[in-house]
Amino acid sequence: MTGSGAFPVRGYATSGPGALLEPFRFERREPGPRDVVIDILFCGICHSDIHQARDEWGHSIYPMVPGHEIIGRVSRVGAEVARFRAGDIAGVGCFVDSCRKCADCLDGEEQYCSVHLAATYNGTFSDGSPTFGGYSSAIVVDEGYTLRIPGGLDLAGAAPLLCAGITTYSPLRHWKVGAGMRVGVVGLGGLGHVGVKIAAAMGAEVTVLSTSAGKAADAARLGARNFVVTRDRAALAAAARSLDFILDTVSAPHDLPTYLRLLRRDGAMVLVGAPPEPGSVPAFALISGRKSLAGSSIGGIRETQEMLDFCAEHGITADIELIPIQQVNQAYERTISADVRYRFVIDMKTL
Repeated sequence: MTGSGAFPVRGYATSGPGALLEPFRFERREPGPRDVVIDILFCGICHSDIHQARDEWGHSIYPMVPGHEIIGRVSRVGAEVARFRAGDIAGVGCFVDSCRKCADCLDGEEQYCSVHLAATYNGTFSDGSPTFGGYSSAIVVDEGYTLRIPGGLDLAGAAPLLCAGITTYSPLRHWKVGAGMRVGVVGLGGLGHVGVKIAAAMGAEVTVLSTSAGKAADAARLGARNFVVTRDRAALAAAARSLDFILDTVSAPHDLPTYLRLLRRDGAMVLVGAPPEPGSVPAFALISGRKSLAGSSIGGIRETQEMLDFCAEHGITADIELIPIQQVNQAYERTISADVRYRFVIDMKTL
């Protein structure tokens, strides 16, 4: 995907699993006919940035410039670009290209591309060149993989929607969550707090399932009708068979059958968090009640644009703490210790 020529870009990168993020200079390709150049204004910090920067999932590529929750202003467009003009506000999510030919891509589900998905960072383009993410001053993306940011959204608060927003919206939409449904959200963190807002906006009655009793007031403010402290056995027993759908956003090890017991007959629990160790699920946890346990990733470009438009219509953004990029390493440690409500976003003008 490299074009003729390149231009210099500033960013922050890590050189290895144990290294801090530090200033880093590199080059982006000059825009081709269908490319959009975006000067980055804000970039969210996703927990997956930390996992990959520290090679906790394996296969990390260094040097690494993380960041896949990107919002910025278009500064240049290629001659064939039809959807964007200089000055537009645009976004980039978790991937910047795919094969465009497999069944998944043709169905608009590029995130499941079976040939080659080019992640926004810690990935490669089809020619093998590395991708670098949003902790940087600018990015070049094909217009087909660029999102339009609707007017009226706070741009810093909207940045996490490019990952946290679509990660929660996609399964809620796929399992047809809507008015009259009772939905549980496991975990009230970076993913969970956005999931609560979206599910409530879809008309569902939301119950937050959390180990932290101190988050009850936040859950109500975000749109939840109910709050269950999952360390309280009596509260769990009272909630048994009460939910139609559960969105599990937790990436720490936890007992899945505990939550499956809360589903009604034919209910579904969908995992969007990624615990480091496999969970154990006895067959009868599913058989008794004809329950389903499933997983979901992010969404395709079409669905991500749908999510952004939905969030604009309902005034949904993430609850954030805006930081200068010089505090990114401290933000990583605070994210790990859950010392943020609920997402860090980097103000890229501080670069």
